[in-house]
Amino acid sequence: MTHGYLTGALTPRILAHRGLTASAQGEDPSVFENSALAFAAAHAAGVEYVETDCRRTADGDVVLFHDETLLRLFADPRPLREVRTAELVALFAEHGGLLTLEEALETFPTLRFNVDVKEPESAEEAGRVVGAHAHRVLLTSFSDRTRRRAVQSAVRSAGLSPAVSPGRRTIALLRVAAAIRSTALARHALRGVDAVQVPERFGAVRVLTPGLLRLAHDLDVEVHVWTVNDPDRMLALIAAGVDGIVTDRADLAIAALRAG
Repeated sequence: MTHGYLTGALTPRILAHRGLTASAQGEDPSVFENSALAFAAAHAAGVEYVETDCRRTADGDVVLFHDETLLRLFADPRPLREVRTAELVALFAEHGGLLTLEEALETFPTLRFNVDVKEPESAEEAGRVVGAHAHRVLLTSFSDRTRRRAVQSAVRSAGLSPAVSPGRRTIALLRVAAAIRSTALARHALRGVDAVQVPERFGAVRVLTPGLLRLAHDLDVEVHVWTVNDPDRMLALIAAGVDGIVTDRADLAIAALRAG
């Protein structure tokens, strides 16, 4: 049965990467990724899916933030886990507004969230928060163990499982299954998975292959590709059978993939 996260929405899927709809950090460069204003702009542009990331602050709050430290956004080398939530709120005040994961889900009740749990310390609380919204959330992590912990926490909290995308180890196993054309190995790798979310390449290694696409689709699992910002490449990927595009340019994706 198709998970609610994937039902009743337009196809191909367009996922606004960290809520971004335009180049750099949105039409207004003062508006940061993963901020309340970024998500509001994505929603206003017609986006149904937003991709985001979560980590814990020093207070244990799970907030929407990608990097391990504040260096890139605020020229501050401190790890996020050492920063109090109130200080982070103040830092984001002029950059679109900080959101906790819970605030994001409650503030945007019609958006579907693709949540990347960036660290094991966030898994339990992220899952608990997601539980009540599991019908419109996909949980993922580069770490399969972290993702499983978050999903299990969501199920304990609300009795419902969010949609699932696997981590690096599972994707590597699926890539092997595609190379040796093993449906049995792919079925094992994709048990409980709703969507495989991959880059086209990882360094010199091609991750997205026709064989991977074929195996995933044979097992009723979608394939989403990140992060694609060129409209022509988006169109080529969709023509090749990809089900969704994760992009910093959701505005361009909407224009290219919703035309006509």
